[in-house]
Amino acid sequence: MEIQENNSNTKKFPGNLRVKYIHEEEAEKASYAYLMCTMVLIIGLPMPIINLLAILIFWLGNRKQTYFVRFHCLQSFLSQFVVIILNSIGISWTLSIIFGDQTVTNLYVAYIITVLVCNLIEFVASVYAAIRVRNKHDVRLWIFGPLTEILCKPD
Repeated sequence: MEIQENNSNTKKFPGNLRVKYIHEEEAEKASYAYLMCTMVLIIGLPMPIINLLAILIFWLGNRKQTYFVRFHCLQSFLSQFVVIILNSIGISWTLSIIFGDQTVTNLYVAYIITVLVCNLIEFVASVYAAIRVRNKHDVRLWIFGPLTEILCKPD
């Protein structure tokens, strides 16, 4: 969703929330939340706990920023959190097949394909959101936008 501009120096977000002009610095910080999640996913895919810690530290570091920055940091954290859980299950299942007595089944193959598709969707959504947010547009991800609105209250 794009931010709709008013005649004044405020921007209107979904839900009739009005926010003063988004400064360049705020747009930069908000877009970094998505880019950081994407980089952490690429670098730390084999170790999901590192992903979670990096994203959690980034989110905690930006909790006291403006609503725009807080919202997008939390939204990127929530979307990445789900992917990290899916990846953790996939990695542990794969390790139990390699080092344990489990065998490759149709269910395992279906799960790994699902995880790969979810990772691809999250990657594309994060890059898209980072670009849109950097250009001072508000982005609400399909599932995570409404959840973030509940958890992140405006000033």
